[in-house]
Amino acid sequence: MAELARDARRRIQLRGRRFPKPGTTRVLTVANQKGGVGKTTTAVNLAAALAKGGLNVLVIDNDPQGNASTALGIEHRAGTPSVYEVLVDDAPMSAAVQQCPDFPRLWCLPATIDLSGAEIELVSLVSRETRLRRALDEYVVTRERDGLERLDYVFVDCPPSLGLLTVNAFVVAREVLIPIQCEYYALEGLSQLLKTIELMRAHLNPELRVSTILLTMYDARTNLAQQVAAEVREHFPEVTLRTTVPRSVRVSEAPGYGQTVMSYDSGSSGALAYLEAARELAERGAATVAHAATDGEHTR
Repeated sequence: MAELARDARRRIQLRGRRFPKPGTTRVLTVANQKGGVGKTTTAVNLAAALAKGGLNVLVIDNDPQGNASTALGIEHRAGTPSVYEVLVDDAPMSAAVQQCPDFPRLWCLPATIDLSGAEIELVSLVSRETRLRRALDEYVVTRERDGLERLDYVFVDCPPSLGLLTVNAFVVAREVLIPIQCEYYALEGLSQLLKTIELMRAHLNPELRVSTILLTMYDARTNLAQQVAAEVREHFPEVTLRTTVPRSVRVSEAPGYGQTVMSYDSGSSGALAYLEAARELAERGAATVAHAATDGEHTR
């Protein structure tokens, strides 16, 4: 009953809600070296929720499995222009980006099976760690030149391994969003991920920071989920979102229909949770911009 009441409140609060735009394009890499924690699910559903809230969003599918492309209903058969051509052949991103059929403000740079060989091919290329960042910078300029609206958010979905694809994902981003599963071993590997991020900051991307942690697969009925959530909030109080994403059959079903849960069943508990998490993410970003502007005025 409590869950039904919470979902009813969320529907009322979020119906037709427009989210605040960030001052500049926010680029977030969704990462966790532990598999099965909901990285791709989080990336595509947050992106869809923000697009539904009136923001312009790009998802870069940087995982050879191409699951983000599947969930967004994007063509990604072998031979389709994709992130592989962008990384390896220096193709312009504008030639490969596709619009999501369910949301006019959501775009995706797909991944095809060709990307599985990119790790080896990137080794011998010049500026191998910064190729995705350069391509995104050029794409942003191209959109502006063509009179298109500025991108508000870019989400980069990356594989769970730490190879050159993941390094490119960390270099292109300014922020890291970490989904954490509310189960045993949830924090396993997190310390290694944080060390990796520090290495990226020291050598390749000093702007990179962990800005957001989202608790996923949360089951309030179990003590374990509550304990994991409490532990994460204790260690990372500033960056952990208040919103938790529950286990949801509808969230799991949606990719099978080439959809995110936001279009597959927008009234489900999973969709409402991602919509609320997106609102919180957007409002935090707007608050950060406002705080920075206030600090600038005080300085002057």
